[in-house]
Amino acid sequence: MKMKKIALACGAALLGMSAVAQAEWSANIGVTSNYVWRGWTQTDDEAAVQGGVDYSHESGFYAGTWASNVNFPSTTTLTTGFPPTTTTIVNDDTGAEVDFYGGFAGEYDAIGYDVGIVYYAYPQYDDSDFTEIYGSASYKMFEAGIAYTIAADIDNLEGDVYYYASAGLELPEGFGLGVTIGHADDGGALDYTHYQLDVTKGAGDFGDFTLSVSDNDEADSDPKVFVSWGKSF
Repeated sequence: MKMKKIALACGAALLGMSAVAQAEWSANIGVTSNYVWRGWTQTDDEAAVQGGVDYSHESGFYAGTWASNVNFPSTTTLTTGFPPTTTTIVNDDTGAEVDFYGGFAGEYDAIGYDVGIVYYAYPQYDDSDFTEIYGSASYKMFEAGIAYTIAADIDNLEGDVYYYASAGLELPEGFGLGVTIGHADDGGALDYTHYQLDVTKGAGDFGDFTLSVSDNDEADSDPKVFVSWGKSF
């Protein structure tokens, strides 16, 4: 999920005292020249600082939170004076996205699986929060998944479906190559496919660097080329 790695659990109180000894905490930080999610920029093509904290249990349960700055500009039209003069003002609406998620992940006969729920919160934006349930399966270098919006403050967002397929390949000298194709559909106006290519270079204790190219098949979409850095602890 974005830069966040879904990998966490239900609380230690539910799992008992032994869960504390078997639990694992991790954190991640990152920066990107453009926060692109499912083929669309979330920062008006500007940079973002991101990070999260995860808690995992060896049973496969996990829970965590992840945050990023976002920017969804709004437009205000004013008509003043005589004769009337119309002025269009673009508001720089910078805010934050804070995600909370939990689920269960594991492997059965070499098939990896992950199911869970994620709540997307936007504290600075009215009526923008929404909740998805998701599931994915992986085998070797391949992965496929689906997300379904079960609740939303945004009009017409509830019931949206997003599904994707991806492949990742390890290359020599610490490089990696990833390809993702995803599709979003609400049964109405929202119906598009996006594509993303990622080239990653591992730098050991200095984290990972990624060059990405993303686009979708909407008429008003332009290809996005951006670089990112991330590190887990």
